[in-house]
Amino acid sequence: MNLIDLGWNDHLEQHFDKNKDDSLIPARIAVQQKDRYVIFCETGEFQAEVSGKFRYETSSKADFPTIGDWVAIAHTEDETSAVIHRILPRKSKFSRKAVMGGGETDEQVLSANIDMAFIVAGLDGEYNLRRLERYVAVTWDSDASPVIILNKSDLCEELDQVVSEVESTIIGVPVHPVSAVSNDGLDRIREYFGKGITISFLGSSGVGKSTLINSLLGHDRQKTGDVRDYDKKGRHTTTYRELIILPEGGVLIDTPGMREIEMWGDEDGLSKAFDDIEELASGCRFGDCKHENEPGCVIQEALSAGELDKGRYKNYLKMHREIERLEIRKIGKQAHTERLRGKKFASMVKEMKRLKDRYKR
Repeated sequence: MNLIDLGWNDHLEQHFDKNKDDSLIPARIAVQQKDRYVIFCETGEFQAEVSGKFRYETSSKADFPTIGDWVAIAHTEDETSAVIHRILPRKSKFSRKAVMGGGETDEQVLSANIDMAFIVAGLDGEYNLRRLERYVAVTWDSDASPVIILNKSDLCEELDQVVSEVESTIIGVPVHPVSAVSNDGLDRIREYFGKGITISFLGSSGVGKSTLINSLLGHDRQKTGDVRDYDKKGRHTTTYRELIILPEGGVLIDTPGMREIEMWGDEDGLSKAFDDIEELASGCRFGDCKHENEPGCVIQEALSAGELDKGRYKNYLKMHREIERLEIRKIGKQAHTERLRGKKFASMVKEMKRLKDRYKR
C-alpha cells in the first residue's frame, strides 16, 4: 500500500522522524474492535494490538488508538500481526461524550485525522434541522470541515424548499442533495475526494450512508438494510467503524448510525456552527446581557421580529449548557484525580519513612 494514498504527508513524516526507531514503521488504523485493530501499512494489512508498555502508561480510553489514527508499529515480513507502540499527533479528532460505568463521564474518540465530515440526512422521512446543527457543531469542534449531504432526494417532493431551508439555517456549510439509488448528485460529491484526503460519513441509522458509500465505490461493499416504514429508522447495518480506500484516491470512514451525540469540547465549535447568533449577541447594549429581559437585547429583538429562528436559538442554548456542564465535570474529575495522586504520594512518603525508621532500629 502507498502511504500517501492513506493520507501520509510531510507533517506526519516530521513527527515520525522526531521519534525515529529503525525497528518501527508507520501505519494507519483501518478497523477498531475493542482492543484489537486492523492496520494498513506499506507492507500490507495486518491484525495489531497495543504493546504492554503502551497499555500500562495510558490511562484514558481517548488516548488509545482509534479509526484513522497514525501509529508507529513493530512488524517484520515473516510476522502475521503487528504491535502498536505509540500514536502520532492527531490533526483532528471526532469526539463525543460517553457515560462510563458508575455514571462517570469520559471522552469517546470516534475517528481521527479527518479532513471533512459528510453529515448525511435522509429525505424519506422527517429530517431534523436541530440534529444537523449538532453534527455541524461537533464537526467544527473536531477541527474538520462539515459538508451536509441530503440523501434520498428522489423521494422528496419539495426538494428545492428543503435545500433552501437547510442553507438558510446552517449558513456557510455546503449542502448537496443526492440520491445514492439513482446516482443523482454523486459527481459533485466525488469532487471532494482526492489523494490523501480523509472524509468521515456521519448520520443517524437509516439515512443511507452505506448505500451512498457503495455507489461511490461502484460495488456493494457495505451491508445495507431496510428502513422501518412506521418510524423511518434504520437497523444499524454498519456495526463498526471502517476505513476504506477509494479507487480514484482518498479515504473514507464509515460509522454506525448515531441517534444521539453529546458535545465534548469547548465553545469554539459551537461559535462556528452558530456564528450568526454570536454576531447578533455582540450587538447587545450590555456586554453581560443574558438575552432575557434586558433593554437593548438584539437577540430578543431578532426573535420577536422572526429574524432568528426560535428552534435554532433554543438548540444553541441547549448545547451551550451541555458544554458548561461538561466543563464543570472535567474540572471536578481533574481535581479528584489530583487529590488521589496527593493521597497516594502522601501514603508513599509515609511508608518510606516507616521503612527507614524500621531499618534504623
